[in-house]
Amino acid sequence: QVQLVQSGGGLVQAGGSLRLSCAASGRALNMYDRAWFRQAPGKKREFVASITWNNGRTQYVDSVKGRFTISRDSARNTVYLQMNSLKPEDSAVYYCGAGTAVFSNPDMYRYWGQGTQVTVSS
Repeated sequence: QVQLVQSGGGLVQAGGSLRLSCAASGRALNMYDRAWFRQAPGKKREFVASITWNNGRTQYVDSVKGRFTISRDSARNTVYLQMNSLKPEDSAVYYCGAGTAVFSNPDMYRYWGQGTQVTVSS
């Protein structure tokens, strides 16, 4: 069993920055890769970024490349999403997920954080 607790998020003006955190607890945490997804009202949950836990390899959706950075702190079992140059279209509820491999399909993730709202005003 893995528990994911998110923090961060909030309201920011376009061009601003926010950092999301996702702390994991439970067993065999180093077996799980992590990812960030987001879901806007009326839309499907969308892949944002992922990180392979054992080697730190990262992947991003094209729309956030160069603006968002996913990173991990293995000692704290925490993954971060640094979001810079935010745009109104980045507004959504952001979720962290843990899975046995990196997938862009949210159905493949077994564990989820509680979600955190990110709102970017124009």
